[in-house]
Amino acid sequence: MTPAPPRTDRGRLLLVLALATLVTVFTATVPLLRDWFDLRVYYGSIDSWVHHGGRIYDYRVPGTTYGFTYPPFAAVVMLPMALLDLHTAIAAALLLNLAALVLVLRLLAGPAWRRHGWYGWALTACALALFEPLRDTLSFGQVNLLLLALVLTDAALIATGRTRWAGVGIGLAAAIKLTPALFIGLLLVARRWRAAAVATVVALGATALAASADPEASRFYWTEALWDTSRVGRLGYVSNQSVQGILARLGEPDRAVWAAAVLLVLGVWALRARRAVAAGDWTAAFALTGLAACLVSPITWVHHLVWLLPSFAVLIRTGHARIAGALYAVLCTSVVWLWFDDASGVDGFLGSNTYAWITLGLLLWLPVGQQPPDRRTGSRSTSTTTAAPSPAAPAISPASDQPESAASRGTAAATAGGVFAAGGAAALDTSSEPTGSTRLPALKPQSSSERASSYTADPPPS
Repeated sequence: MTPAPPRTDRGRLLLVLALATLVTVFTATVPLLRDWFDLRVYYGSIDSWVHHGGRIYDYRVPGTTYGFTYPPFAAVVMLPMALLDLHTAIAAALLLNLAALVLVLRLLAGPAWRRHGWYGWALTACALALFEPLRDTLSFGQVNLLLLALVLTDAALIATGRTRWAGVGIGLAAAIKLTPALFIGLLLVARRWRAAAVATVVALGATALAASADPEASRFYWTEALWDTSRVGRLGYVSNQSVQGILARLGEPDRAVWAAAVLLVLGVWALRARRAVAAGDWTAAFALTGLAACLVSPITWVHHLVWLLPSFAVLIRTGHARIAGALYAVLCTSVVWLWFDDASGVDGFLGSNTYAWITLGLLLWLPVGQQPPDRRTGSRSTSTTTAAPSPAAPAISPASDQPESAASRGTAAATAGGVFAAGGAAALDTSSEPTGSTRLPALKPQSSSERASSYTADPPPS
């Protein structure tokens, strides 16, 4: 029998304090703190480029073989770090990531974000602190949340009919890191020609700006570094939760097999995304695109899986909170690291790819174009009869295939208010207590005793 939630502010405060304590114990016990490794890569590369006449892609973190791997425009965006010392840069990166997280939650919660008060958002914060991809993004000093915020801003603009600037966020994200370029494909699938053109022009313009700032770096990246996956890390490393990672751990090196699998994934994505767009469900369409991007990218480290957050919002919004909570809980456990040393056998095939299976399952099954269970459906008109979304499962968009009205566009971008206040509670129940099985072996990449980037391979790539 599930205990009743507290009904008084005092009881709620005590529950939040208890959960915060458990979360703190978990995050302090599981050795997965990354010591800002990726941020130190960015900072060292920019410092060498600006102050010491070095080349962006020549810098290596002392004692490692790892350096800058993003397109040159990313280095241009990071130029302000040249004015800061490392500790100030770390503080600034943390604040930017937290601000991006707040924006992401605001966009996913939609108009219902005010309804949950301090209690709902405190539970949300506890749940998010356990989410391994988010923990990694913050402690690596990564850029994933910033890119997700840019892309979801475009999703909100399109869903609410404010399309004048739609595409700018996607274009900038694609110029900083290549994976978000798949969202331009979504705009094409949706026949949003203007937004697709804006995104393409912005991406190309940003790339041209970087080329004018450092022509040699751009030439090197686009002709050499881009095609050299050894610069990023070992494909079979357990943190790589993409289709390529699955095949690499199976010992399948044939690129033709990977290409065929990627085409199959993209075919499923195009069909499902088109169905979501036809139903006016832009949040589901963007969620599906994030899932597909994680699967088809040659390397999808665990911290890249913050792109799954919109999928959990869709699950909560469509009345699948228990499923969302269960999947979210698995993504809090660091379970894939149990197969760090040996991913062979059936258990290795299933366990070491757990996060990839979740991503694939969501791509195949994520509900699209569905109304929340409490939404009244007596009328197909969306102009005046749409019921207000409930706090537990507000609507993202109308499921009706009728043309959008002004009222329906006004709520099209909304999703589950307090997205993880309900679904995250299940995650807290099952994964907040640290166990021996979630500890990483000592002196391994991505452990607290020998901190390394998610790009780290064991042994490191030559």
